[in-house]
Amino acid sequence: MSDFNYGTGKRKNAVARTRLYKGSGKIMVNDRPFEEYFPRKALQMIVQQPLKITRTLDKLDIAINVNGGGVAGQAQAVRHGIARALIELDPELRGVLKKAGFLTRDAREKERKKYGLKSARARFQYSKR
Repeated sequence: MSDFNYGTGKRKNAVARTRLYKGSGKIMVNDRPFEEYFPRKALQMIVQQPLKITRTLDKLDIAINVNGGGVAGQAQAVRHGIARALIELDPELRGVLKKAGFLTRDAREKERKKYGLKSARARFQYSKR
């Protein structure tokens, strides 16, 4: 058995590779403290949700590599990755995390731009004359 538990989280274009170690509650994102990487309180809360709900906030150290997407997508990818890694650590937690909806991959992606249109659905302004 390895000394860490691994989980991959995804959201939009963001991918988070998450490793859980036994420890004291230190969360590092791309080799920086997560409070520095996600300065917004709302994003910090999103990252910590699976740990709070399973009461493992101060029992684990977490190392996360995240890339792609924007800050909000990355925070949600991290949450997804942590939740998956927690299940690998303790399968008993599955019910709690599933009920909270942290295991479901949010499949919403950016809709592609169509030709003849300005964006995915917006048309160019119509001029009658």
